Amino acid sequence: MVIPWLFEIFDLCPFLHLWPLHSDYIFKLLLIGDSEVGKSSLLLRFAEDSFTDKHMVTIGLDFRIKTFELDGLRVKLQIWDTAGEERFRTITSSYYRGAHGIVLVFDLTRPETLKNIPKWIAEIEKHVYGPVSQLMVGNKVDCSSRRITSEEATSVANSFGK
Repeated sequence: MVIPWLFEIFDLCPFLHLWPLHSDYIFKLLLIGDSEVGKSSLLLRFAEDSFTDKHMVTIGLDFRIKTFELDGLRVKLQIWDTAGEERFRTITSSYYRGAHGIVLVFDLTRPETLKNIPKWIAEIEKHVYGPVSQLMVGNKVDCSSRRITSEEATSVANSFGK
């Protein structure tokens, strides 16, 4: 069975026909959040098991695929890392289409990024049609300058049922 939104990906990335298509499940995940919260770092750590402490600016979109076996099934995750800057919002709104899961990322060292989570939830509600799984992730837990407590983050998540 071919999932309809897969054709949209082929339109965006014509070289994808070179990759093996056999997967039992294919899921599209979207990383969203303010600029410099570490979305690109999370993507690289998960998809390629690499890390750099240098700031990487995402222009529009970055994209990685992670394939793994789960209970004998081949699962392919298409992970879309969106630019967090306001000037890219009109471009990134189209990337919500077909998403199965959305990860809302905030920076534990910058309280304003947690305060902006409601804006990102509004973006989801504006651009996603139908049910989509959502997960809030507090990033940069390893930084000594952490300024957001677990209780504060939990309170925001609970207010949206996340």
